[in-house]
Amino acid sequence: MDPVAFVVAESPVTWTELIGDATALACVYLVARANPWNWPLGIANAVLFFFVFARARLYGNALLQIVFALLNAYGWWAWTHGGALGGELPVRRATQTERAVYAVTSVAGTAAAALILAQQTDSPAPTWDAAVLVLSLLATWAQAEKVVESWWLWLAVDAIAVPLYLSRALYPTALLYAFLLGLCVMGLREWLRLLREQAPVPVTAS
Repeated sequence: MDPVAFVVAESPVTWTELIGDATALACVYLVARANPWNWPLGIANAVLFFFVFARARLYGNALLQIVFALLNAYGWWAWTHGGALGGELPVRRATQTERAVYAVTSVAGTAAAALILAQQTDSPAPTWDAAVLVLSLLATWAQAEKVVESWWLWLAVDAIAVPLYLSRALYPTALLYAFLLGLCVMGLREWLRLLREQAPVPVTAS
């Protein structure tokens, strides 16, 4: 982690953070249950967390919330109308091409975003701020496509986010992300179960 990230900031807990944490928890639980109502709740959560992270000077995380709101709107439509004949979207595994895109984008995107944050903002932890930004975007996109691998991306996000938020004195949010690690494991197991039970969905190499 960036050395400066270990300097813990003084940031009192706010109602915006607490309500944002509650909506995030409910949202992830609904995603794990493959419930499409997670998406409108996710939009509300993005609005709340935008103000939380902007106040903590985690600008990558704040910017992420704007994109989250847009991706949540897309995910809401995709889950309810993106399947065959406009029906519900089925759970599936990522294609080989998608996995390659996730890997390349994770590394290149994080490097580029970290450089921008380090040069253009006073972010105290540009590398890890950027990693949460890029991996969260990839995870949300994969989640909107109902790809099982989205849960592995979220597990990586949570593992990075906990120490990052602790370093900025966002203690309730750090605790939330620690708890979300468990929910991600639950979600991964649930989606794998759904994948086994539903009709096979063809997966191509591209």
